[in-house]
Amino acid sequence: MKNNKNKECKCESPISVGGQALIEGIMMMGPMGAAMSVRLPDGSIDTEKLEVKHLRDKFKPAGWPLIRGVVNMVESLLFGFKCMEKSAEKAGIDDPDMDPEKMSKLDKWLSDHFGPTMMTVVAGISAVLGILLAVGLFTYLPSLVVDLIDKYLLKDAIKDLHPLFEGIMRMVIFVAYIWIVSKIPDIKRVFMYHGAEHKSIFCYEAGLELTVENVKKQSRLHPRCGTSFIFVVLIISILITSLLVVLFPELKEVNRIVWMAVKLLVLPLTVGIGYEFIKFAGKHDNAFVRLLSAPGLFMQKLTTQEPTDDIIEVGIESIKAVLYGLPEKEDSKDANEDTTEEE
Repeated sequence: MKNNKNKECKCESPISVGGQALIEGIMMMGPMGAAMSVRLPDGSIDTEKLEVKHLRDKFKPAGWPLIRGVVNMVESLLFGFKCMEKSAEKAGIDDPDMDPEKMSKLDKWLSDHFGPTMMTVVAGISAVLGILLAVGLFTYLPSLVVDLIDKYLLKDAIKDLHPLFEGIMRMVIFVAYIWIVSKIPDIKRVFMYHGAEHKSIFCYEAGLELTVENVKKQSRLHPRCGTSFIFVVLIISILITSLLVVLFPELKEVNRIVWMAVKLLVLPLTVGIGYEFIKFAGKHDNAFVRLLSAPGLFMQKLTTQEPTDDIIEVGIESIKAVLYGLPEKEDSKDANEDTTEEE
């Protein structure tokens, strides 16, 4: 059987590949940079190289342990959002020239009366509301629920253990949220691309030829997944906030808003530790790592779905692009286009 780690692949180890599911596509990052493959409306697969700039390349401390986790998370969110927008455009889902007949009444009214400027403002407001919803849902709500249960049902019986029960409540809310959104058809399809991303990476790491049949045999649950990272961060958050209450007992008496602020202030440390654990888990396999990785792997049963063959094909194209580069005909085409433009 042919091995993928041939002379064209400039990777030092199989753990150098990671990715993200997009709308009708997959973005991969590997030894030859980043690339995204998207299934176009006509059924073909479009693969494009992407430019990635890392803060650590210009600012060395950004690559230090603990700090690099926060920097990497912010960079991943921003880059991932751009890729998601671009994949939506390529797939024809977010077409700026969309037929007015296919637009919602609200979008059509805003476009007719205010034009692109108002549409941009609405998108910005939606992003802000999304952030506020996330903070309220995963930070304020768990604290509120535990406070109410302790005050009215348990009569302050678990006052000293609020960080622990808040963390458990946050996990319950997170799992419920993911379960609900996984039922939405469009989200479910993204989760299928997520599964194809993991399977393609596993196939490469196993040294197998990147074919649909080989990829299909792989697991869709990967220990370095962002889902696992979120769960690790939740667990570490419980440990850190519980330690803070032990070291500073007066935190038990602060109001809910102040307590939320404290948790947000220690979030960078929590993210930094979580990132280091995920990197460690990707290189080691022992009982301790498996124990802490188990919740995240369980959650991936919701955030990934078994992909169809056509979705796996997209995953294969994206990982090939970051391992071996784009096919020569595409490279030469790009070069010809660049030459024409210069002339």
